[in-house]
Amino acid sequence: MHQQADDAKRSNQDEVVYHQWATFKVDNELYGVDVIQVKEVLRYSEITPVPGSDYFILGIINLRGNVVTVIDTRQMFGLSPHTPDDDTRIIVVEYNEQEVVGLVVDSVDEVINLPQNDIDRAPNATGEETTKRFVQGVCYYNSILIILLDLLKMLQSITPMDTGEDF
Repeated sequence: MHQQADDAKRSNQDEVVYHQWATFKVDNELYGVDVIQVKEVLRYSEITPVPGSDYFILGIINLRGNVVTVIDTRQMFGLSPHTPDDDTRIIVVEYNEQEVVGLVVDSVDEVINLPQNDIDRAPNATGEETTKRFVQGVCYYNSILIILLDLLKMLQSITPMDTGEDF
């Protein structure tokens, strides 16, 4: 009984929990990932292909002596290819406790604060089937729909490539 009274008191307070998201565009859609998982954003640069890798893996880059697998988000989401331009970026993200991967995106937008209460579960009817399983939720920010990605679900099938090479 006391638990319900405590919960009612808490719900009456204006205690809003915000969460920070790093946003980026792929095929004119705005996506967000948990900003805590973003290690850095790089300009698009030469990517060394790895024969026999999955179709969505562009290859690897050398990031200060560390090999980082680079993923083409367009391929992973089932979208048409895009020729890299001046806005194309590689977002280096960490997932699954210490594993790092690079995501090629069309452009990087901004870091935004979203109230946790404003984030809705992803509707079942939106997007490609391949993309839906990666979606953590959706939220409107300045009247623009943002698709919030669950990096762990998106990347758990990927293991960093061991090329046997030191750069």
